[in-house]
Amino acid sequence: MYQVKLFSLFCLGCLFSFHTSFGQDFPNVPGVVIDHLAKSTNNFLGSPSLVILPSGKYIASHDIFGKGPTPLHTHVFESGDRGKSWQKVAELDSMYWATLFVNKGALYLLGTTKDFGRKAIRRSTDGGHTWSSVEEGILGTGRGYHCASVPVQVFKGRVWKGMEIIGPGKGWGHFHSFVASAPVESNLLDPKSWSFTHPIKYDRTNWKPGDAWLEGNVVMTPKGEIWNILRVNNPEDDQAAMYRVSDDGQTADSSTIKFIKLPGACKKFTIRYDAKTKLYYTFTNYVLPKYRGRNLERVRNAQVMLSSPNLETWTIRGIILYHPDVDHYGFQYLDWQFDGKDIIIASRTAYNDGQTDAKSQHDSNFLTFHRITDFRTYRTPTEWLPLLEGITDFAVLK
Repeated sequence: MYQVKLFSLFCLGCLFSFHTSFGQDFPNVPGVVIDHLAKSTNNFLGSPSLVILPSGKYIASHDIFGKGPTPLHTHVFESGDRGKSWQKVAELDSMYWATLFVNKGALYLLGTTKDFGRKAIRRSTDGGHTWSSVEEGILGTGRGYHCASVPVQVFKGRVWKGMEIIGPGKGWGHFHSFVASAPVESNLLDPKSWSFTHPIKYDRTNWKPGDAWLEGNVVMTPKGEIWNILRVNNPEDDQAAMYRVSDDGQTADSSTIKFIKLPGACKKFTIRYDAKTKLYYTFTNYVLPKYRGRNLERVRNAQVMLSSPNLETWTIRGIILYHPDVDHYGFQYLDWQFDGKDIIIASRTAYNDGQTDAKSQHDSNFLTFHRITDFRTYRTPTEWLPLLEGITDFAVLK
């Protein structure tokens, strides 16, 4: 079996420190295993989310999708030792595609009640052990909503999250994009606190290449403007779309829509801003040159770290996770947070569990935790440097 190299926690520019809360059950799985589902269950782990509480505890969550029993609900975990071990503290029905975030000392999950259900938010005042009921946080009567564990961020006194509503049409991808926001000081369980921009349809006829957008990141630009940056499903792997949103969260300006080059933007990504370097960071399933020519949307065997000074020009800073098997291994839908000089990550991971491979790279059997120590100085490990050869469209740090 392919082995992931272990790195010391204190090595300058090293990759990760590795621990396991499952003892030696999964010694070959990279990172710390937070949760695992056997392939035989026909259920899979999705929507990883990660947050740091004011107390310093880490909270992680995931939902379950698939065709086995009891999918479409969310599991919540805590770590009191900086990610070395994890304990499940809650399971929530009617909570799906949700993001963890903290506001005014309380912990929240914002997502939908099910796949293409209603918009919903839940609150915990005891660090994720107990939660408000779903009935307390239904944000409107409509259905057909979609989102992912994209970041909920605070800008200009409001909390923001990108979402979608499914439009008419057959098949995957008929997503109309909008932004949800509410004042930081408001009661976030009250639907009256929330504003939703008018949904914007992806123009399949005129916006080529690409046939759908989804899973938007609400960001504040260096100019102080609020924009939504979305993943675009396209055969070239590196196209994202963005549009401006009013500061009060009421309107989205469709006249500002533009497309940018972002390596790996064919799949979900999370963007956050590092005030020290004045750079935006993200992680993506950029398809390395060796694997071009495949269905790029399903190539998820590598994660690369990227940075940008302006959200439109991106540099590849290094490969952080990789496995050569494209069909059964995947590190995807990363959610992450800055933790001092480090970045901590929750990954939806497809990996051999010692008994069998995952069903596919998409159908993940693990939720794993990872730490990049001293992320600002990180560079690709020497043995992975050949994988970066041949990249000409983007700057690469080596």
